[in-house]
Amino acid sequence: MIIRSFEPRDLPRLIELTIETFGPFYEDSFRPLVGETVFTRQHGQWREDYRTLLATLHAPEHHKYVAVADLDGETVGYVGCEVDPAREHGTISILAVDAHRRRDHLATELCEHAFSHMRAHGAVYAEIGTGGDEFHAPARALYESLGCTKLPLAVYYREL
Repeated sequence: MIIRSFEPRDLPRLIELTIETFGPFYEDSFRPLVGETVFTRQHGQWREDYRTLLATLHAPEHHKYVAVADLDGETVGYVGCEVDPAREHGTISILAVDAHRRRDHLATELCEHAFSHMRAHGAVYAEIGTGGDEFHAPARALYESLGCTKLPLAVYYREL
């Protein structure tokens, strides 16, 4: 496997990979949890939101970077990160790995790649977030295995 910098030709595959990765969360977890009213207003356009977001993730002139994992010519994952040089702060903004490759340590390699990249661009600490629900349990386990400290946080929704 090689990890390389994003190229514009990668965008369609990254969109597809993102929708495949996070679709089960939005449709099978978040929607039933919060109900149709909240879901529709909060994330009802989640596919389009990702299409819009992914087009802006790689902007080195704004300290935003995407690294892509290629395995035998197939894009099997990616990580997006950004650095705030003034605060010496890095953030992993998104991470997605093909479902068929999830137990191959690709996410670990992508995170470590992003941490190295952020360090090389002036960050002295990094932030990465995920959900507290069952869908995100593997992500929490990954981040804890990478030495990240979990910050207790609660977010509530209520239909009015």
